[in-house]
Amino acid sequence: MNRRILLTWWPLSVLAGLLLTAGACSRPPILVQRYVLEYPAPAFPRQTPLPEAVKVQPFAAAEAINTTHMLYRPDAYQRQAYVYHQWRITPGPLVTDSLVRDLRHAGLFQAVFTEDSPDRARFRLEGGVTEMQEENHPAGWQAVLGLSVTLLDTNYPIREVSRRVMFQKSYRAVEPMPDQTPRGLAEALSRAMGRLSREIIADLYRAAQTRLAEKAP
Repeated sequence: MNRRILLTWWPLSVLAGLLLTAGACSRPPILVQRYVLEYPAPAFPRQTPLPEAVKVQPFAAAEAINTTHMLYRPDAYQRQAYVYHQWRITPGPLVTDSLVRDLRHAGLFQAVFTEDSPDRARFRLEGGVTEMQEENHPAGWQAVLGLSVTLLDTNYPIREVSRRVMFQKSYRAVEPMPDQTPRGLAEALSRAMGRLSREIIADLYRAAQTRLAEKAP
């Protein structure tokens, strides 16, 4: 190829490259949809609140699910994630925020505090998220939520474990999905959180009520 042909092709190749770059830059960015849990706070019969406060510690999450990705289990030993659909925050804070809201709405305690509050509370609730995913089941796709909680009475020193730990329990809820989509997963997990929140609050209240009826340490 002679010099004249090279000079002719060089600007054409540059122009083609610029056009391709401009085309790529003009594409709209891929939008990631963000989801949260939404459900009515569980209602409890109106009664006089217990004369103590409870502090909810931030929930942890199992490492396998400690991500904003919305996970699904297509088969045994497998975990996949929706690429363009994610939770707004990771499972731990997502569950903690929901439980704090529900406890305050229930009105069963004098006050409900979070970790960042300087106020003292006799009862402390700790917990973790063990499962939070979509699963393939012979009956259809379903959402699974697993939580574990521990209720502590801070009036007792750490060395008195048998008295300080009031109860430790695991909870699990399985809800059918209205459709196999990220939105369907968020909806089903919201129902699951509503169920477990009610159970946890009821157990917490009964345990605290029983402890307050005992002789103070």
